Amino acid sequence: MKAPGIVSQNITLSIDAMGGDKAPDMVVEGMDMALKDLPGTKFILFGRAPQLAPLLEKFPTLSANVDLRNAEDVISNEEKPGVALRSGRKSSMRLAINAVGEHEADGVVSAGNTGALMAMAKFVLKTLPGIDRPAIASVLPTMNGEIVMLDLGANIQCDAENLVQFGVMGEVFARNVLHIQKPSIGILNVGTEVLKGNDSVKQAAAILKETHLPIDFYGFVEGDDIGAGTVDVIVTDGFTGNVALKTMEGTAKLFAGALKDELMKSLFGKMGALIAKPAIDAFRERFDPRRYNGAMFLGLNGICVKSHGGTDAFGFCHAVKLAHELVTDQLNEGIKEDYARFSSEHHTIPLIPADE
Repeated sequence: MKAPGIVSQNITLSIDAMGGDKAPDMVVEGMDMALKDLPGTKFILFGRAPQLAPLLEKFPTLSANVDLRNAEDVISNEEKPGVALRSGRKSSMRLAINAVGEHEADGVVSAGNTGALMAMAKFVLKTLPGIDRPAIASVLPTMNGEIVMLDLGANIQCDAENLVQFGVMGEVFARNVLHIQKPSIGILNVGTEVLKGNDSVKQAAAILKETHLPIDFYGFVEGDDIGAGTVDVIVTDGFTGNVALKTMEGTAKLFAGALKDELMKSLFGKMGALIAKPAIDAFRERFDPRRYNGAMFLGLNGICVKSHGGTDAFGFCHAVKLAHELVTDQLNEGIKEDYARFSSEHHTIPLIPADE
């Protein structure tokens, strides 16, 4: 993603102060950290004002750029999306989303309940023209640089049309956010052979292969291609994507924990750890999940970024910076333009028969 720098655009971000395990402290501190790299950014902060006002006093520069608005209601992590949508109209999350829908803010960031955030954002902001379902997209580190993967949990079941839409949106994301001139796209599958997989992935592959858009469609990829960085954009349904993401996170924790245990077992191990400390620190920084915190709800008619609920201020800072970059790069305009061109010629592309 872009290195931080001086920003001249006047951008306002709406923040749900009460979402996240360590909210609101980590939210306010993360905003202050982000503001140092994004001078001139304004914030509308929604949450319990009596609790937030003393926190803001600790950060005078941030406080001068914040419009604090009281919202007593908070959406819990356990609340079901449908219930949150009906009963959370005055919650900090809903009011933060409303600010984007009413054009007071350019984007919204929340570390709260993912299902509730998606339901509310889709209800308030609607979807972009031609897009049936929003997808959760995130940047992931690999051995070959950064990639974007979607969907990571918003849509458990997807048909071919959904996967194709994810591919178009992911390609635009990779060009605008990762600044890859011609991103390659792969569909996650149980094998790379053209006959492998269910009807949805085979039909989506056929459509993307035949499109006249300048899309670099690689074909099918497998689970080990994620970490290898074989392609720039990995497309999958939300069930598979979420399982893959959590498996990667769990494997990383397993590796880190096992390495630490082995190094601490003996004196020689401890000496080796001391010698290898610079390399270990560089490795830890490169793959620090907080640096990749912030998942975009692609396909909504507005910028909405979901921060991990368990992150700290450093992680939330990166989610805020991602939202700012998505607004700056006019990501949604790019999606609308590319998908309009794709739709105009989509009807000429034949689907493969379901029984092949």
